[in-house]
Amino acid sequence: MRTAIVESGGKQYRAVEGSTIDVDRLAHEVGKKFDFERVLLMADGEVVMVGTPTVGEIIVSATVVDHIKGPKVTSFKYRPKKRIRVKGGHRHFYTRLMIDFIGKAGEERKVEAKQEVVADVANVETTEEPKVEKKKTSTKKSAATKKTE
Repeated sequence: MRTAIVESGGKQYRAVEGSTIDVDRLAHEVGKKFDFERVLLMADGEVVMVGTPTVGEIIVSATVVDHIKGPKVTSFKYRPKKRIRVKGGHRHFYTRLMIDFIGKAGEERKVEAKQEVVADVANVETTEEPKVEKKKTSTKKSAATKKTE
């Protein structure tokens, strides 16, 4: 599994191939693909490439999945005995990105084994019949049957 540390909007994010990250709002349309300009680190198992300050030959490409809002943050200012109460709030805008590829430009890689196993499991049909539980009959006599005896 390849991971990279990328910089977007002055903040650093850990990008993993096949996963999503939420970054500050970008001016890209949903479905558009683009490459990160600043890749600070790339790790592939035992191999780690650290940039000074960036790794020039590594590309991290991503697709814009959605534009979302973050959680609501409420601020409340209060001064006792002075009747001052100021309530305000804010919701930050984020862009959700799907990390498609981490590597050198023009590099062709095979799909990882984990993704192949998931695809195989989805295609296999189960031939086993579902188990049906039988209801247990109680051996205790109810109050109505005791009275009639």
